[in-house]
Amino acid sequence: MTIQDRLARREAEPALMRLDTALSRLSGCLTVMNTGAHPDDEHSGLMAWLRYGLGHRVVIACSTRGEGGQNALGPERGALLGALRSREMEEAARVLDCDIAWLGFGPSDPVHDFGFSKDGDDTFSRWGEALITERLALAYRRYRPDVILPTFLDVPGQHGHHRAMTRAALAAVALAADPSALRGSNLAPWQVTHPYLPAWGGGGGTYDDTLPPPPATLRIEATACEPARGVAYDEIGEWSRRRHASQGMGRWSDAPQRAWDLHLTNGPAEQRLAEGAPATLVELAALAGPAGAALQEAATAVTEARGALPDRGAVLAALARADLALEAATAAADPGFLADHGHRLERKRREIAHALAEAAALTPVVALSPARLSPGDSARLTLHQSTPTEAESVSVSTRLPGCPEQTAPFDEGLTGIEITLPEGMALPDPFAEGFDPLGGNGAHVLLGARIAGREVSVPRDFETAPEIVPAHIFAARPNAFVRRRGAPGPLVATLAADTPLDVETPKGWSLRQEGRQLLLSPDADQPGLATFTPRIGEAPAFTESGGSYPHTGPFALYQPARLSVLTLDLDLPEGARIAYIGSGDSVGSWLQRLGADVVLMDEIPADEDFSAFTTVLVGVVAFGNRADLRAATPRLHRFVEGGGHLVTLYQRPDQGWQAESTPPQPMRIGTPSLRWRVTDPQAEVTVLEPESPLLTTPNQITPEDWDGWDKERGLYFAADWAPCYTPLLSMSDAGEAPLLGSLVSGRIGKGRHTHTGLVLHHQLDRLVPGAFRLLANLVQPAGA
Repeated sequence: MTIQDRLARREAEPALMRLDTALSRLSGCLTVMNTGAHPDDEHSGLMAWLRYGLGHRVVIACSTRGEGGQNALGPERGALLGALRSREMEEAARVLDCDIAWLGFGPSDPVHDFGFSKDGDDTFSRWGEALITERLALAYRRYRPDVILPTFLDVPGQHGHHRAMTRAALAAVALAADPSALRGSNLAPWQVTHPYLPAWGGGGGTYDDTLPPPPATLRIEATACEPARGVAYDEIGEWSRRRHASQGMGRWSDAPQRAWDLHLTNGPAEQRLAEGAPATLVELAALAGPAGAALQEAATAVTEARGALPDRGAVLAALARADLALEAATAAADPGFLADHGHRLERKRREIAHALAEAAALTPVVALSPARLSPGDSARLTLHQSTPTEAESVSVSTRLPGCPEQTAPFDEGLTGIEITLPEGMALPDPFAEGFDPLGGNGAHVLLGARIAGREVSVPRDFETAPEIVPAHIFAARPNAFVRRRGAPGPLVATLAADTPLDVETPKGWSLRQEGRQLLLSPDADQPGLATFTPRIGEAPAFTESGGSYPHTGPFALYQPARLSVLTLDLDLPEGARIAYIGSGDSVGSWLQRLGADVVLMDEIPADEDFSAFTTVLVGVVAFGNRADLRAATPRLHRFVEGGGHLVTLYQRPDQGWQAESTPPQPMRIGTPSLRWRVTDPQAEVTVLEPESPLLTTPNQITPEDWDGWDKERGLYFAADWAPCYTPLLSMSDAGEAPLLGSLVSGRIGKGRHTHTGLVLHHQLDRLVPGAFRLLANLVQPAGA
């Protein structure tokens, strides 16, 4: 983080706003858990009201990292997209001031985003129904929610991940409460008293619920405006949702939603959320017996603290009384009350400690320099306290996973601690288990202090999480090749450094290193996939992939290093000169590696008429992501009419694709998208036009070319089209009617437009031979 970044962050988080946020936590006593399958599934507007309007603790329980989804921002796919979307979820949670309970841990975990599913049972067959249900039950025991609310309904027409999560969320209620279950856990059983479902459907552009929602038993109504921020609670939800930028989230409404209907699955109609459970300290006091008077005093002091803002002295005095009263209530309470409600008192005291630190201006910036280091390296941890604090006797304890704790006195101004990472420490897991808005996430420090006469302990996160990286990083460009049989010369990978390598070389290949170049040569020209495994000295080497966006900061993954080479029988179309207009995928670079004549158009000149090209290939969702492409649409139409070949990979109907004006002739992408995709990657493919040049020239597409596909066949298929277009393929998921819109092509003027919803970009990244052969055919000149 640069100094400019630090200043911008502090400017965007005024101290009084932070203190107001801390005080607003104190009014509610319920814990609400919103369960979903992907980052961005949360009911953001409703959660903003429950958190900021009512002061309840909100937890987002999310089963996957979204690694099987799309990316509207850049090239991140798979595990790296999961890392990006995890960071987006954390930043979205910061806005909502809520916890995250992660239930899945990336592509190597059974509970992961394997791509779109139309059926909850199919999802369970991959995740393991017992596994995800147990993880949810453990989350219930850990967070002790009074309320659970799945985001979606378990009805046909919904995403299979959503259906599975809803079913598991309800099943986990009984499991979490069963004393004989989950015996390997040291967490006490917990009874979720109020399991709800949304009393609204999930239809729209993506899903198509075929059954009506359950009847409403409760209507939650928000006030018009959050006082400190001066906006509707639903708008705060959209502030949070825009952090899911890779999914294009965040919308404006002139009439923000203020009411949400819920269905209680185990009880009658209600007047408020979770009737019967204590929603405030006053209601909790009524249940507390001998601790009731102390809890009533705590409630009065909390109200005074909130009313005293911005008088920090008065706020501190009231918070100290509230903490003292909660301490007294804990001591006076009987064991049964503590078993049922002790967690509420503990959480409220944590929240008060955080509010005391904010009111006392004990808010140092915590940094590590260097912020990137490997096991065995040393760094300086610094705390920057640029304003006076009312806290006394402050101490600092380091909490770096894998490192011994160190404690030091705290100095106003600058505090420095020298740390050294152990040589053999394990690298931190990029997919953490959770996020807490009160701090203590990953590497952090613990501040001990006396504030307004109260002893507090407050975790403080680093301004940017340290990057703990492997000692040996292997960086080669490219790290994967596709090679046509008979192609001359060795393949050359260029290294970032000329470090000598020991490379495990597969049978049938030779490798030599010349400085920063690795030269890979086949001993026999056989088709197939070859994998090379480099080591540096005696240690395994790792590859680093990562990125950084303004809304997330840096993120990275480290995986065992390898070089891959796919050799296949493939011919390139004669005379093809290709312009590639992409939006984050790697299709253009794969064509270049095949040896095709390709220009990557990162920016389309305003006067570009495409006359220098035979083919223009448009990448996935590029019309939604690139304004210069939308502006060039009339010129692309003229290009086609004059004899050019326009090839469009799948596009979203809600992102830049206008059925009447985007393609050269009308073509509508089907909605809801669930009905216009084939999720089985091995679904049977029927060729409708076996003589089409796109399926025969220069490569004869055979049944073997449809083998080995990953994730799915395709999505956003065309639903109907102008008479000039002809469908070339038919396919469907099991039990569904055939879809004809996966690959359509038509003569228009002297040229041709071809559109495909096949996920070719994903198959290329997975080195699927048939995808390369089909793509080579699709980019042929229109007159071939």
